[in-house]
Amino acid sequence: MRTEDSLPDVRDVLAAVATGLWRWDNARGVVTIDAEAARLLGLPEEAAVLPETVVRARFHPVDWNEINGVVSLALTESTLAEVRLRVMDGDGRVLRTVRSRSKPERIGPGRRDVLLTGTLQEVSEPPAGARAAVTGDWRRSREAFLLDAGRALAEARSTDEVLRVAAGLSMPGFSPDGLAVFGVEGNKLTVVGHHGQNTGDEEPFLDMTLETSYPAADVVRTGRAVYLSSPEEYRERYPLTWPLASRFDRQSWAFLPLVAGGRTIGAWMAAFTYRVYFTPDERSVLTTVARMLAQALARAGDAESARELTDGLQRTMLPTLGPSIAGMSVAARYVPTGGGLQVGGDWYDMIPLPGAAHGEETGGTQRYAFVIGDVQGHDVRAAGLMGQLRIALRAYAAEGHRPDAVLARATRFLSGIMTSRIYGSSGGSNKGEDGALPVDEYADLRFATCLYIEADPSTGVLEVARAGHPDPVIRMTDGTVLLRPTTGGLPLGIDPDADYPITRIVLEPGETIMLCTDGMIETGGHDFATGFDRVRAVMESPGPPAPDDTDGQLHDPLSGDGLEDLADRLVQAVHGPSSYHRPGPLVDRRDDDIAVLLMHRDLHATGGPVTAGRRTVVTIRQDEGERISEARQQLRAVMHDWADEEQVDSAVLLLSELLTNVLVHTDGDGLLAAELLGPPGSRRLRVEVCDPSDDLPHKRTPGELASSGRGLVLLDLLADAWGVDPQGTGKCIWFEMAEHEPGAGKEGEDAEAAEDAAPELDEAALDRLAEATENL
Repeated sequence: MRTEDSLPDVRDVLAAVATGLWRWDNARGVVTIDAEAARLLGLPEEAAVLPETVVRARFHPVDWNEINGVVSLALTESTLAEVRLRVMDGDGRVLRTVRSRSKPERIGPGRRDVLLTGTLQEVSEPPAGARAAVTGDWRRSREAFLLDAGRALAEARSTDEVLRVAAGLSMPGFSPDGLAVFGVEGNKLTVVGHHGQNTGDEEPFLDMTLETSYPAADVVRTGRAVYLSSPEEYRERYPLTWPLASRFDRQSWAFLPLVAGGRTIGAWMAAFTYRVYFTPDERSVLTTVARMLAQALARAGDAESARELTDGLQRTMLPTLGPSIAGMSVAARYVPTGGGLQVGGDWYDMIPLPGAAHGEETGGTQRYAFVIGDVQGHDVRAAGLMGQLRIALRAYAAEGHRPDAVLARATRFLSGIMTSRIYGSSGGSNKGEDGALPVDEYADLRFATCLYIEADPSTGVLEVARAGHPDPVIRMTDGTVLLRPTTGGLPLGIDPDADYPITRIVLEPGETIMLCTDGMIETGGHDFATGFDRVRAVMESPGPPAPDDTDGQLHDPLSGDGLEDLADRLVQAVHGPSSYHRPGPLVDRRDDDIAVLLMHRDLHATGGPVTAGRRTVVTIRQDEGERISEARQQLRAVMHDWADEEQVDSAVLLLSELLTNVLVHTDGDGLLAAELLGPPGSRRLRVEVCDPSDDLPHKRTPGELASSGRGLVLLDLLADAWGVDPQGTGKCIWFEMAEHEPGAGKEGEDAEAAEDAAPELDEAALDRLAEATENL
C-alpha cells in the first residue's frame, strides 16, 4: 500500500459535502458546533461553543420539542436519533430545513444526562407527489390518532376485537397495507391474526421456530424492533425467508415486539405497499401503537381465560335436562350476572326419581324432581356452594325422600358447612379473643333459597316444597298468568331444624309453570311488583290455543319449539336491548344471575276433550287463617277481566265466608277449587270449597244484631246457583255466577235485600276477619 493513497481528513470531507458537526451536552447545557454547522444555523460561519438557549432560538419551537422524544426512542432501541428541524431567522422566517443524525449516549452520575454527537445537513423540499416531511400539523394529528387508538384498544374485550381495532387503525401520514400479530407457544411462532392477506396465507408461517431467520422470530428472541425499508434490505438480511414475503408485493416492513408485564408475548408486523424510511417520528408512532396493542392483547387474553374458566365451571355445575318426558315439555335458561367473573349461585336441576318405573306407587309412570335455587352471592364461593348443594339435593332425592324431607336434609347440610366456618374444620373456634368472628368470616356465611317440585307427568300433580324462594308462576290454558302462592319455610342454611310443608298443585293440560330466581323479577331496577308485571306480559303473549285449520283441533302455542321460544323471550325481556327502554322504579339498575325453568303439560296429554279455561286450587290448613287473603287474591286474578266488578266483589265475599266457616266450624283443612269457562262476555264461574266434616250447613234467619248465620243467606242472594254436595268423606259447598254487563244483574227486592244482608267489606275488613278466625 502506498501512503500517498490514504483517505483525507474527515473534517475536510464533511466540509466538502456541506455537512456540519455538532455536539449537545445536556449536562452542561451547551452546544458545540463547527463553522459549517454555524452557517446552516444562520450564525456567523465560525466554530463556537454556544449556550443551549441560543441554538434553541434558531429552530422552530415545535421541532425543538420533538428532540427529547426522538432521543428517548433512539436510546431505547440503541439506534441513531434522526430528526428534521426547521431553521428560522430572527424575524421568525424559515431559512432552510436541516436533518440531524446523531448518536445519543448516557453520561454523568446515574447516567441521567445525555450527550448527542452528530451531523447537520441541509435537505431540500420533497418533490411533487412525494410524502410530506414531518411538520407540526402531522405531529398534532399523530397525537390525536394515538389518543383514539388507545381508547379503542382499551375498550376491546376479546382478541378478535383487538385485531379488528388494529386492522382499522389509519396512521397519520402513513398507513400499513398489511398487518399480522404473532404469538409464542413454547419455541414456536403462532399467527394470532392478520389483515390485508387472504385466508390461508398464514400457513407457511405456522411451523416456524424462534431460531428461524425471520424478522418476527428475531423480534421475539431479542426484544428489539426490525425495520426493513426496501425489498433489497429484506432480501439481504433474511435471504431464507424472503421468498415467503416476496409474494405479497410489499415495499417496506416494520416488526415490533409486543411487550406486556416485562415479557415479550409476540410480535406485530406492519407492511407497506410504498417505500417507508421509518424516520424517528414514524418509529415512535409504531412503537407506541405496539405497546398499546400488547397491553390490549394481554388484557383480552386474561379476560378470555377467566371467561373460559368460569364458563367451564358453570357448565360443569349446571345439568342438561336429560331425556324427553312423555306428556310434558321442559325448557331452562341460565344467564350469569354482567360483572365480575360472571359466576354465581343460581342453578336448576331435573332429577329422575326412583321407584316409579316399576309401578309401585304411580302405576308405572316415571316421576321427576324439578329444582331451582339461588345461593347468596355472585362469586366463586357462591358457585362452589351451589355445586355442593346441588349434589346433596340429588343424593337426597335419589334416596326416595319426599320434597319436605329433601329440603329439611338440605338445610341441615348447608348449616353444617356454615358451622364449620364458625368453629373450624377440626372443631376449634375461629372466633377472636372477644368471642366474635372476624368481619371476613361473617361475609363468608351464606344461605340459599330453593324450590323443589316432585312431578307426576301422567296426572299433572306437583308437590311443592319451598325454602324462601319466589313462588311459582302458572300460565293457564287461555293465557292468563297467575302467581301461585305456596307454603314455605326459611331459606336453607339458616335453621337446621326448619320445616318445609308441601303444597299440592295440579298442572292441567295446556298449562305452564315457571320457576325462576329473583334475578328474573328484579334485574333492571324493578321491585317484585313491576318485575312480575314484566314477566307476566311476556308469558301471556303466546295467547290461548286456537283451532287448527287442517283438523279443527286446538293447537297448543307452547308445543314443539314454543316453550323454547318463550324461554328466550323471557331472558330477552330482562337482559336484552328492550329491557333498557322499560327500567324499573328503583334508581339502581341492579343486575343479578338469572335461572328460569319452564314446565308445560301438553294440551292433549290426557287424550280427552280440551277446554281453554282457567282453574286454580288452593289448600288452607287449620293453622293458616292468614292465607284466606291469598285465596281471595287468587280468585280476583282468575276474574281479572270479568265484565262486572261488583260481581267480582260478590264472589270474593262469598269465598271468604265459605273458607272462614271451614276454619271456624270444622277441624279439617279447606280446599278451594275455582274454575272459569266459556267465551268472554258469557262465561260462568264455579267455586267449590270442600272440607272433611260431614255436618251439613243449615239456612238460618239471623236477627238484626246477630254476628253469624248469614253465610247461606249471602249465597242465596248473590250467587246465580249454589248447593251442598255430600262426598265420601266430608262435603263440598259450591256456587256459580254467570257473567253479565254491569247493572244487568239481579234487581228489585232481591238486590236490596242482598245489600242489607251483605254490607260492603273492603280488603282490610276481610283481613281482620281472617285474623279473627286465626285467633279462634
